[in-house]
Amino acid sequence: MTLTARTRRAFGTHWYAWTMTAPVVLVIGVIIGIPLVRGVYFSLTDANEANVERSIGMNHIPATYHFTGLDNYRAVLTDGVFWGRLGWTVVWTVGCVGLTFLTGLALATLLNRQLRGRTAYRLALILPWAIPAFVSVFTWRMLYNEKNGILNKLLAGGGIDAVPWLNDPTWAKLSVIAVNVWLGVPFMVVALLGGLQSIPGELYEAAEMDGASAWQRFRHITVPGLRAVSGTVILLSTIWTFNMFPVIFLLTRGGPGDATEILVTYAYRLSFVDSPRNFSASATWGVVILALLALVAVGYRRALRKQGEVW
Repeated sequence: MTLTARTRRAFGTHWYAWTMTAPVVLVIGVIIGIPLVRGVYFSLTDANEANVERSIGMNHIPATYHFTGLDNYRAVLTDGVFWGRLGWTVVWTVGCVGLTFLTGLALATLLNRQLRGRTAYRLALILPWAIPAFVSVFTWRMLYNEKNGILNKLLAGGGIDAVPWLNDPTWAKLSVIAVNVWLGVPFMVVALLGGLQSIPGELYEAAEMDGASAWQRFRHITVPGLRAVSGTVILLSTIWTFNMFPVIFLLTRGGPGDATEILVTYAYRLSFVDSPRNFSASATWGVVILALLALVAVGYRRALRKQGEVW
């Protein structure tokens, strides 16, 4: 059967589903597709604040930027700034996703047991997810304040010197990772808890009757039972963390210096902060980020397919 015949048959069988989803697909295509195409186009030009089309009062100034091909991509990939930002972005992503997943798995395992006040604990753990991210980040910024923050006041009460949470490169990196983990744990807990509750309890009972220890039950029942859920949440968390603009920008603005600058915040800086604003370079960084995430997603999906977890 040809591709056209298969498509016609699928549409004929599921025409109602196609009709219901078409408006959503159209809206998403417009909202995402048009900026994406425009960004790719700008990345192939030398567009900046001085040569784009603009209006000043009654005067209309036409665009004077030119097509430059792949020059911007060559400039980015041969720039040490890009590789330095990429290195920290990878460390940031791996650290946040790893800690978030392990913490979420531990908490989900605890909440999956019968214990008093389990509902209250679940609500408390979901609370960071219910609060808007920018509110949480500003709250953490107050906590991290070197002079008046609660964290340093607690340390002072124990006779410990104040910690420059956001003013020292190392402490700033640890601080932004801690905040992002705090924001990401509720998602992990909810997803992994749902996965745990889908594992038949009879498997644990049978393993316990056979003399399996708690670690053996976790290794041979829990881990395989969560493989599909884990694969999905790790990939989603990786994509979100790689592009986690609010935490870095609102907490440190990429500082101190450029210690916590990740790829996406640097792309923002090129387009909205630096003068003159370099739209072509910012668009190039955006396209490179998209390509990197696409490669990660494809590679991760192939790895899951080899393990028999196709989604």
